Amino acid sequence: MMNRWKCCSGLLSVLILMAGCSREKSTPADSAQTTSDKKQTKDAEMNTGSEFQLSVQSEPYGTTADGQEITQYLLSNQKGMSVNIINFGAIVTAIYLPDKAGKSESITLGFNSLAEYEKKGPYFGAICGRYANRIKDGKFTLDGKEYQLAQNNPPSHLHGGESGFDKKVWAAEEFSEKDAVGVRLSLVSPDGEEGYPGKLTLKVVYTLNNDNELKIDYTATTDKPTPINVTNHCYWNLAGAGEGTILDHELLLNCDKYLPVSAEAIPTGELAPVKGTPMDFTSAHKIGERIGQVEGGYDHCWVVNASEKQPAFCARAKDAESGRVMEIYTTEPGVQFYTGNFLDGTPASGGFPKNGAFCLEAQHFPNSPNQPEFPNTILKPGEVYEQTTIHKFSVE
Repeated sequence: MMNRWKCCSGLLSVLILMAGCSREKSTPADSAQTTSDKKQTKDAEMNTGSEFQLSVQSEPYGTTADGQEITQYLLSNQKGMSVNIINFGAIVTAIYLPDKAGKSESITLGFNSLAEYEKKGPYFGAICGRYANRIKDGKFTLDGKEYQLAQNNPPSHLHGGESGFDKKVWAAEEFSEKDAVGVRLSLVSPDGEEGYPGKLTLKVVYTLNNDNELKIDYTATTDKPTPINVTNHCYWNLAGAGEGTILDHELLLNCDKYLPVSAEAIPTGELAPVKGTPMDFTSAHKIGERIGQVEGGYDHCWVVNASEKQPAFCARAKDAESGRVMEIYTTEPGVQFYTGNFLDGTPASGGFPKNGAFCLEAQHFPNSPNQPEFPNTILKPGEVYEQTTIHKFSVE
């Protein structure tokens, strides 16, 4: 009886060992075999054993009013962060980030449908250009010729005009690297589009890595001299989109100067010191602490302190309740800080309330084509426009 038990026991041990080996060998394959998509097989192989995988996937997002099919790209990393991007307007539709309790929410504002993005709106998550921000009276003179642009924010030109880059369908291609995933988007803006001279070829690359960094690289070339100033217009609420206002968020700006503006929000040309004013965020302050001292709320360009290290540290924002932190690094000379002053809770604003989010738009100074003392924004044939902005996220 004892010998029989030993025999059975030995056989049982062998079977258990074989089952264990079989299970260990089949786990990655099984997770990949749930779909015939080779991309997901690669994603499974990239998984380091954590709950989350470094992956890039795509899915249909809808069809534009003129019949063009739009794709959404889903970038995810091994820390549970994910970024959704569509090739209409190169728009970031959502960024999901776990809070200190592990709860994941989108921290950017957006619409629920493509049709809403096609309408005139607040530029949620979009790439803005050919010239982001404002140009006074929609006019500038280049090589002795005056150009008239759309005055779509009367009397100014704003974010590229009536049909800027935020309303274009971009060519797109996803990619995967060892420690990062992303999507490359490209666009050709014809000579004369929205009144701008020159055929402009623009490329924007979104890259998400396992350090919770979302990097945006921009490059452009032209066949005629033309102004260019491109930015991303994400609206941030680190507590979660729709979770009240951002007035209790803490903000620090690495900026000793800012640009005072006229009644039309056009810079006066002065680079004024922030010290002793409500514009001073050189140490962290709650956004709502002094916003009442600024008529209409914050909607100004700050001058990023010069740095040999590029991209330079630009800003740090934190929501204490969720613990989410965002730092921004950029090669750009300025950052437009806007506190969602024109959000009003209506469908046109996505239902989000006034001050329901803030923007930190890394860019050149507004109205630079008419301000020769500002950093140059004229791109010439043979030159390459380049800029990089990095958003780094963490939890405290």
